[in-house]
Amino acid sequence: MERPGTWQAIRAEALRRMRAGDWPPGERIPDEAELAAEFGCARATVNRALRDLAEAGLLERKRKGGTRVPLTPVRKATFEIAIIRRDVEGRGQRHGYRLIEDALRPPPEAVRTALGWEGGAMRHVTALHLADDRPFVLEDRWLNPALVPADRVRFETVSANEWLVRNIPYSSGDIGFLARPADASAARWLGCDAGAALLAIERTTRSEAGPITFVRLSYAPGHRMEAML
Repeated sequence: MERPGTWQAIRAEALRRMRAGDWPPGERIPDEAELAAEFGCARATVNRALRDLAEAGLLERKRKGGTRVPLTPVRKATFEIAIIRRDVEGRGQRHGYRLIEDALRPPPEAVRTALGWEGGAMRHVTALHLADDRPFVLEDRWLNPALVPADRVRFETVSANEWLVRNIPYSSGDIGFLARPADASAARWLGCDAGAALLAIERTTRSEAGPITFVRLSYAPGHRMEAML
């Protein structure tokens, strides 16, 4: 084990016991108080280790039902919101950025529904990201103006994507990947024909204070995404 009493060490030992069959599939494992006494640590430390394993799909935790080893463990994917500038630079290309619009507008019904928005106008920010001076992705974003006020936060030089990742933590969200035909605006900014097939990502994020943003990222034709398992 790693240094006794750390949550990482407890996680490693719990994983070892599952792999060795000491905690077989379907079995309820010892409760947190018992494990804390065994490892000589605080119960909160055990909770942190078991929670991490549950988030990875390797344990099942139920209120009043204890913690069990699942019969069929499921690997859960985690998603980290990428900074577009870093994505471009990671490809060995030079990032460029152009703010197209930043204005208060009534959001369309689809955005209101996705965010559960019950207010009035939202801040609509549209920007183009470039890679080696060629269109890379069109960022079409709706922002909660109470959380990102226009009089205090400007996006002329830093994108809303990068500012949000660095400044506003989110507690929940949704993401979708889809193919969509380029409308006239997307075709203009991405330098493609109207109707061309585009990879699009639609994402909503929320905080305890309320909805943060809805964004649609439309990538130039031919864009390829890769992920590691």
